[in-house]
Amino acid sequence: MTSQRTRDRLIERLQQQGINNQKVLEVMRNTPRHLFVDEALSHRAYEDTALPIGFGQTISQPYIVARMTQMILASGMPLSVLEIGTGCGYQTAVLAQIVPQVYSVERIGALHQQAKKRLSELQFYNVELRHTDGNGGWPNLNYHFDRIIMTAACSDIPRKLAEQLNHKGEMILPYDDGKSQVLLKITRRHDEFETEAFEPVSFVPLLPGIS
Repeated sequence: MTSQRTRDRLIERLQQQGINNQKVLEVMRNTPRHLFVDEALSHRAYEDTALPIGFGQTISQPYIVARMTQMILASGMPLSVLEIGTGCGYQTAVLAQIVPQVYSVERIGALHQQAKKRLSELQFYNVELRHTDGNGGWPNLNYHFDRIIMTAACSDIPRKLAEQLNHKGEMILPYDDGKSQVLLKITRRHDEFETEAFEPVSFVPLLPGIS
């Protein structure tokens, strides 16, 4: 089911879990998540759960997408966001309806091509995509971003990525200490970085290289 009633139930659930940014809720309500999953799973698209998208990857649980999006807006509207891990493009689409410019990288070529086609068909023109290793951030190192979102878990604080933040920029990432994962916020203060931990999460790992 992809009816408006089904979407409304998802939004009610997100509100019950603490998502209160009205713009985030509006975008989550209007973004056609069923177009970002395999047709065989489209009837589950508006469940609050992660779903497989192939290549050992998943489309994130809607709550996590909403939570991370709400977090990057908490200290003001960013002008640019870098997403590490385009995946199927769903989080990218949500960001593109809120943030003026979205950049996103994906290491798996087939997922990159699928997301590129899907986002183009949905007419998201403020998105730039690259097929590259997310560990290195955006290929043009002259670029700096107000926010960075990682959609895969890392076991080390990615200094190279953090250095692509603007002053007062923030990076939201799932951090894996070997025992569990938590959402982490890293804030850049000139050449220093502050970290703050939030709730437990479960993400696929950030892998090196491209395929």
